[in-house]
Amino acid sequence: MREPKFKILQNLPGDKKIWYLAMLLAVISILAVFSSVSSLAVKNHGGNPMVQFSKHIFMLGLGFGVMIFTSKVKVKFIEVFARLAFIPCVGLLLFTLLYGVNINSASRWISIPFIGINFQSSDLAKVVLVIFVARFLALKKDHIKNKNEVLFPIGWRILLIVGLILPANFSTAAMLFVVAVSILFFAKVPVKQLAISLVLMVAVGYGTLKLGSLNDSLPRLKTWVSRIENFSDGGADTQKSYQSDHAKIAIASGGIIPKGPGNGVSRNFLPHPYSDMIYAFIIEEYGAIIGGLLIILCYLGILYRCMIIAGNTSEPFVAYTALGLGILICMQAFINMGVSVGLFPVTGQPLPLVSLGGTSTIITCFVFGVLISLSKHQLKEKEAQVAKA
Repeated sequence: MREPKFKILQNLPGDKKIWYLAMLLAVISILAVFSSVSSLAVKNHGGNPMVQFSKHIFMLGLGFGVMIFTSKVKVKFIEVFARLAFIPCVGLLLFTLLYGVNINSASRWISIPFIGINFQSSDLAKVVLVIFVARFLALKKDHIKNKNEVLFPIGWRILLIVGLILPANFSTAAMLFVVAVSILFFAKVPVKQLAISLVLMVAVGYGTLKLGSLNDSLPRLKTWVSRIENFSDGGADTQKSYQSDHAKIAIASGGIIPKGPGNGVSRNFLPHPYSDMIYAFIIEEYGAIIGGLLIILCYLGILYRCMIIAGNTSEPFVAYTALGLGILICMQAFINMGVSVGLFPVTGQPLPLVSLGGTSTIITCFVFGVLISLSKHQLKEKEAQVAKA
């Protein structure tokens, strides 16, 4: 009997479709980053793109190593990780807020000595919070309607993480809050409780913004307001809308028929074509259907596989974690793509597993590894049920 082709792929653990989607996004990333990184190479490496590209390949390889390792970790250890990592994440966020490296006018990074890598603590914190919330709700599943047992205890923890991210990164804080509330909703926390909490949050948020505008305690506030106002005005200030305007030019020049790899010219004038605006650059080179639609389908496919995991498990922790992480990846992707096509103000959210990145690539691969571990657990549940029948 003939050996099946791609035997390694046949032996992948857990949900194979999640593996395939991750690999496809990585291939897209390699092609897009190699073609778009020349502007960064001129700025930092004397015009040699291979330095930055080699670093990206290394980070992708390291990320897939993390994914493979995490996929072998049992679900119970993922729960333990979330419980143990919560307090250190709070410390990292506080350290970043006070002593973070200033990059792109925002203190979002911790510079790791000796190895020259900048670490974005919010990337780790948002994943830890999602898993922590899922674990908490699973433990309190029999008291889910008791606000003193569930909503208040988990609510202040959510606000603590979101509040520490907010001063330097509004978009990540807002996205994480929405994801956390979504998990509460899927866990069947009463809608009335959630609605009252949201109203209070809006009031507190508005008060915080007003206070920040008076005493400059939120140094990024003026940037947020400026971007939102310019977006609302349809990009009236061409200097402030430079990024979004040139992203639209890149998309329009791509059209339906692709230019082909290496033929995109927007890398010469589009800010960050390898990270924040990589979706526009991909459409320019690969067209709206081959490039743009394929990426959308990839992220929707990831969310769908997460829904399959959640729908086929009897364990709340597995269901809530799969849904939460799926929403997190998909929402971040659609924010990035929405910025490129002009649906959202410029936010600086990378395209998961596609944009050039260091820690963001590692953390995204970690998330994929967790999803694969959850899928393995769910498949074992299904096998056990079949055996009993």
